[in-house]
Amino acid sequence: MDVLIVATKNCSHCKNMSKELNDLGIEHRIVYAEDDAELCQQLEIRHSPNLVVDGEVIFRKQPTEEELRSVFNC
Repeated sequence: MDVLIVATKNCSHCKNMSKELNDLGIEHRIVYAEDDAELCQQLEIRHSPNLVVDGEVIFRKQPTEEELRSVFNC
């Protein structure tokens, strides 16, 4: 499973989302929108943060822990 957080470099929610994924044991990478404009265009990303799983945008916002648990069956 390929899990990405796509966010801007100044996104205040990115670190929190990463911590929550770490707490759930979900391996992930952070991709900064400023560094990958092509990905953002492809996925129609216009806001930050976004959670992308296997190439599909799952959340276009900061999800709750309960929402994350539901997606990852934790």
